[in-house]
Parts: sequence; structure tokens; C-alpha cells
Amino acid sequence: MGAADCRGAVLAFVAWGFWRASQPPAPYFQGQMEARESDIAPKVTARIARVAVKEGQHIQPGDLLIEMDSPEVQAKLAQAQAAKDAAQAVSDKAQRGARPQEVQMARLSWQRAQAAADLAKTSYHRVESLFQQGLVSAQKRDEARTNWRASDAQAAAAQAQYDMAASGARTEDKAAAAAQARQVDGVIAEVEAARAETQLRSPVGGEVASVLAKAGELSPQGVAVVTVVDLQDQWVVLNVREDQLQRFAVGSKFTGRLPALDRTAEFNVYHLGVLPDFATWRTTRGSQGFDARTFEVRARPAAPIEGARPGMSVVVE
Repeated sequence: MGAADCRGAVLAFVAWGFWRASQPPAPYFQGQMEARESDIAPKVTARIARVAVKEGQHIQPGDLLIEMDSPEVQAKLAQAQAAKDAAQAVSDKAQRGARPQEVQMARLSWQRAQAAADLAKTSYHRVESLFQQGLVSAQKRDEARTNWRASDAQAAAAQAQYDMAASGARTEDKAAAAAQARQVDGVIAEVEAARAETQLRSPVGGEVASVLAKAGELSPQGVAVVTVVDLQDQWVVLNVREDQLQRFAVGSKFTGRLPALDRTAEFNVYHLGVLPDFATWRTTRGSQGFDARTFEVRARPAAPIEGARPGMSVVVE
């Protein structure tokens, strides 16, 4: 090859280099793996007695996480139980009615009042006969008649007392007493539920990602103490500018590389969502171009990726 040919080859290589440098770089996206996490918090305020799990431990739904000690819950349960006993006693009394001795006393009182009324009636008839004969005054007759009527009214009242004792409480009173007992049962059930919450159990299965509780600490209501991550429910998150979004349509597939595992995997896009305005790509020249929004792309692995962990990078070229 002559000198001219060499110079031509060098010029061609330099020109090719300038052409390559002027070409836009190939699209390159970097995301990271995410997984479903559950922050588990107690429903009652109590002091932590024992932590039953450690970070990295695999658990099943229903496994014990934290044991808590709450004297307040125990005190409320004792109060509710005492209220239940009192309400049940009132209900039993209403259902059973008066005691046999009380019914017997009411019956004897009625009989005594009826005997007095019968005697007053007989006395009145005698005085009435004497009045007709002119042997007693009208005043005496009126007094005898008034005494008879008063005694008869007392006998009627005594009979009503006896009937009430014999028939027991009214239906409305029985229903009210029974309802009061059921209401207290509800209070006990509520306190029992609070006591059950002192044994904090996991509603989900997975791996314990973090344990924020320590024995002896006071755990406030609603503050997470354990985080559980489900490694079977993972996805990758990419931030993609809208002018490059066509290859990430919902339902499409792409291949990503996980540098931490030195392997590739196929992903299925299932979600697109626009990010807030502060994440928008903005043009540098106000007279040209437009503001390009940024979208969040979520995609699940087509098959489980063994060894994948939340936070691992995924590179898509």
C-alpha cells in the first residue's frame, strides 16, 4: 500500500470517528428492583416485653412478632368482667321474677286485706239494717259504708301486688335487662380484642426487613415496629422520558441486566405513571423544543429471579 493509500485510510478512519461522535448515544436506562413491604404496627400502646423475630428471618402469616405488656388492658378487662356479672345478675332477676317467699307474703297480705274488707261489708249491712229501724243515726251508717269502701280498695290493691309478684317482671323490663347484659358482652369482646393485640402477629408472610422495637421500650399506637418484605412480589422501576416511552407500553416486554447477579431477565410492563412536575425534563432554550415529562415505568419479571433483592440495579440498553 502506498503513502497515498495510507493517508486515505487515516482520513477515512478520522471521518468515521467524527461521524460516530456526532451520533446520539444509545438509549440507556437504569432502574432498581422494588418489593412489596408491609410496616406492621400495634393497635394499642404498651411496653414491649419480648421481640420474637430478627432481621432476615423468614416468617409465615400469623407468626408472633412482638409480645407487649399492658396492665391497663388487664384492668379494663377486670372492670368489664365485673360489669358483666352485675348486668347478668339483674337480667337473671328479671327473668326469674320475685322469690317464692315474696309471692307468699304478697298472697297473705291480700288475704288479710280481703278478710278486713269482708268484715267491713258485713258491718255496713248490719248498721244499714239498724238505720232502717231507726236505731242508729245516718252518721253511723255513712261511717260504716265509708269504712267498707276503703277496706275494699285496700283489698284490691293487695291483690294487685300479689298478681304482680306472681307474674314476675314485665316483658319490657326483661328485654331491657337482657340488652344490658349483651351490651356488657360487647365491651368485654372489645377489651379481649385489645388484649389479643398485645401479641402482635404478622398479617403477611415474607422476610423481616427491619426490626425497630427493643425490649423495655414503650411502643406507641400506630407506629411501625417491624417491616416485612415479600420477595415473591418484586418489580423493577424505571424513570423514562416521554419521547422514549414508546418501547415501554403497558403489556410490552424488555430485557434488563442485573449487574449484582451478572445475569439478564425479561420483564413485563404493567404500569405507567407520570411523575410530578419537579421531575420533568425541561428544554434549555425557551424558543426551541418542549418540556418533556418523565414517567415511572413498572415491570414484573416474566419468571422469578433467584437472588434478586430490593434495591438491586437493573440496566436496560
